Parts: sequence; C-alpha cells; structure tokens
Amino acid sequence: MALRHFLTLNDLSPAELDHIIARAIELKAEHRERRQGVQFPNYVLGMIFEKASTRTRISFEAGIAQFGGHAIFLSPRDTQLGRGEPTEDSARVISSMCDIVMIRTFEHSIIEKFAEYSSVPVINALTDDYHPCQLLADIQTFVEHRGSIKGKQVTWVGDGNNMCQSYINAAIQFDFKLKIACPEGFDPRADLVEAAGDRVEIIRDPAEAAKGSDLLVTDVWASMGQEEEKAERRRKLAGYQINAELMSHANPDALYMHCLPAKRGEEISAELMDSPDTVIWDEAENRLHAQKALMEFLLTQ
Repeated sequence: MALRHFLTLNDLSPAELDHIIARAIELKAEHRERRQGVQFPNYVLGMIFEKASTRTRISFEAGIAQFGGHAIFLSPRDTQLGRGEPTEDSARVISSMCDIVMIRTFEHSIIEKFAEYSSVPVINALTDDYHPCQLLADIQTFVEHRGSIKGKQVTWVGDGNNMCQSYINAAIQFDFKLKIACPEGFDPRADLVEAAGDRVEIIRDPAEAAKGSDLLVTDVWASMGQEEEKAERRRKLAGYQINAELMSHANPDALYMHCLPAKRGEEISAELMDSPDTVIWDEAENRLHAQKALMEFLLTQ
C-alpha cells in the first residue's frame, strides 16, 4: 500500500480526518476502561526532537507503549542529524530501523526533506509553520463537548503562528469559518490566507472577531526561538488576551482552548485557565488519543 505521511492536515482527506477523530474518541474510551489491545507489538517509534516539549513527548511515547511498541527519544545531542549530517542520509538510516518517525523541528523544509527520503510514515510533531497534531486534539475536544465543528465559527486570538496556520488548514478540511484577531505585523502567511478564500478573515479587533464564535483559541505570544522578542511582543499583543470580557462577545456556550504551555495573565487570563469548567486539560490529554489514532491510521495504510 502507498506510504502516507502527516506533515500538515492537508495530507489527509476530510473523510480520513473525521475517521481519525472518531477513532481517537473510541481509543480514549478503551484506554479509560483498560480494554485496549496490543496492536503493534515490537513496533518502534523514532522521536526526533530539535525543540523541547512536554505534551508531545509524553503523548507519543505513552501512545506507542500502549499499543505494545517502543519509543526511541532522539535529541540533537543523540544523532548525527544534530551535527550536520544531511537530512536525507539520516532519514534513510533512521527509517530503516524504525516503523514510524515523528519529528519536532524548526524549518518545515526539514521534515519535508526527511519524509521524501523516509521508508516509513513521518509525523509532524511541530515545525515553525504548522502544528497539525495539536489540531487533531483540539478538534477531538470540540467534538466531545459540542459535537461536529462543521459550519461553526472559530476565532484565533494573538500571533499568527504555526498553530494559527494549522487552524487555517483546519478551517478548510473540517469546514468551519475562522476569524483571526491579530495586530498588524503578526499575520499568518498571506498565501495560506488567500488559499482559504472566504473561510478565513483577519480582523484587528478581538471583540469584533469573537462575535458569534463557538470556539476561541490562543497560544503564547513568544514561541520557541523568539525569546529575544518577548518584551516587544508583549507590548504589541497586550490587547489580544482571551479573558472573561472577550468571551462575553462570543456565543453563550463557546469554548476556549490553549495548546499549552500558557502564560497566565498574558495571552489568557488566570481566571479562565483555572476555571473548573475549562476544557484545556481535556485538550491536553487528547494529544495522546488523537495521536494514537493517527499512528494506527498511518501504520495500517
């Protein structure tokens, strides 16, 4: 069968994405009831991390273990890839010894090159341009709490970063309207916005963008690699916080999400982060179940 990769949400069809979300919900129930099967005994997941992570590492490593497989954690110190070996050479070797590979790196071109020369499925666990695995968890969370996201309105608040750009892909693939509230200079890639057509709209006023929304989403103002810009970003993004006042402009039953880690008092208020009815912790847990469904899909193609 044809080798499949998951570098962006666009690598799967809308029907396949819906299948993965439904399967993730099934796997979550099986996990909680301790009735999951050992589907991939002795399979090996190679985990290449050029960026640090909490949720990504734990969810992938726990997920493959629950399937009966094993994970190999590879930091830049652990491979020749981190010492200048050509990506294609590393891809050939690592994929010859693993059954599936996930990569968390910087330039998106790195993972594209790795996938080109890999003999096994490759998963994008985050690049500077996209974070599709987080979107699977976010959509799963919305479906669990509010049903299908098709036809709904989502508002992104803050920097037009990799998460925002994956939400643009998601608006097309899952068929919802996306309003992006960001200041000038923080827009997502223009080509992605243009390709999305009338599904995506950039609005400078967060309150205006929140009107009629069913979901508000945000992320930190300064991502990894932007530490030197923190003060300037904090100044320019100060009015782009998800808080109770902003939520009051959305639909009464609107949800809010954050991919974590969060900076309470910056992109999201402490009040919402610590609210007893937040779905943010479900969203974080769903990284495990959505990625298990994704790995199962890719390994059975």
